[in-house]
Amino acid sequence: MSENLYSVFWQDDTVHLLDQKALPHEERWIVCTDVGQVAQSIAAMYVRGAPAIGLAAAFGMALAASQAHCHEAGELLPILEEAGRMLRATRPTAVNLAWAVERMQARAQALQARSPEDVAAVLVREAQAIFRENEAADRQLSMLGQALLPEKATVLTHCNAGALATGGYGTALGVIRAGVEQGKDLHVLVDETRPFLQGARLTAWELQRWGIPFTLITDNMAGYWMQQGGVDAVLVGADRIVANGDVANKIGTYSLAVLAFAHRIPFYSAAPTSTLDLTLPDGNHIPIEERDPEEVTHLQGLPVAPDGTAAAHPAFDVTPNRYVTAIVTERGIAQAPYEESLRRFGEES
Repeated sequence: MSENLYSVFWQDDTVHLLDQKALPHEERWIVCTDVGQVAQSIAAMYVRGAPAIGLAAAFGMALAASQAHCHEAGELLPILEEAGRMLRATRPTAVNLAWAVERMQARAQALQARSPEDVAAVLVREAQAIFRENEAADRQLSMLGQALLPEKATVLTHCNAGALATGGYGTALGVIRAGVEQGKDLHVLVDETRPFLQGARLTAWELQRWGIPFTLITDNMAGYWMQQGGVDAVLVGADRIVANGDVANKIGTYSLAVLAFAHRIPFYSAAPTSTLDLTLPDGNHIPIEERDPEEVTHLQGLPVAPDGTAAAHPAFDVTPNRYVTAIVTERGIAQAPYEESLRRFGEES
């Protein structure tokens, strides 16, 4: 259970990304030698999960600086600004990506009087620091969050918020993992999470690897299991959490939250504070990524609908704070009124 899984890392001046579209059948790595390849990999969901794409973006910025080949200090900042624009445009909903880009740009701005080589070296260290901080945050929030789970429970998850999506330990799945490590008897209901099947392909793969018992269900079975008394808690990650506690997460999360509320089942979201966006007052201001409709009409390249079928693919939805029992971060567990509890965590930055 102690083994961590890393989907993003820096090695030999390149960014290595675990191809999550190839799992669970093949463990294949993508080696990015320029920031454009990193951006393309994020957009195509070879790497996914809000914290993980933040890490990929941080390393992408370091790669842009390392590959710039500038001669004057002033030449590097415009290159990094363009790299940042490219990365930020890939996935607009997950705030971790923009957070990482802004942190890297601010670091470079503070060092603009130094040589481009020096700045590049510092940015590599900064990205590695973000990587270490993310892993530490995962472990801390997971230990805090597991205290919310009973000694024996069935927990329903959505999408993948495990090690693959984060800094190596997991957020929502990390809470479950930490609970098992503390001796709790936990069983996981893994919904498949259409259209990319992150639950069926990735969450199931991680749980199997760690020896945590689970049952795979289709997305439309959740209400049945709740009605039968087969769910003790719903636990999800987040791609953006705003000031009033509204939570943006993988499409389908809102439906689960409403079902949980109707059945008086606690609904928890677990995410590091880098996922907080306290500049937005509520979820109505969160940009929702619209992906290619073909990802709905096709499954792993194979058509599942008649030719010419119109489809839509909003990749995320927003769960209003009234359905959220608690939000778990590495700085503590926030509960309503979220404007106050989340603001305290934000002030610690």
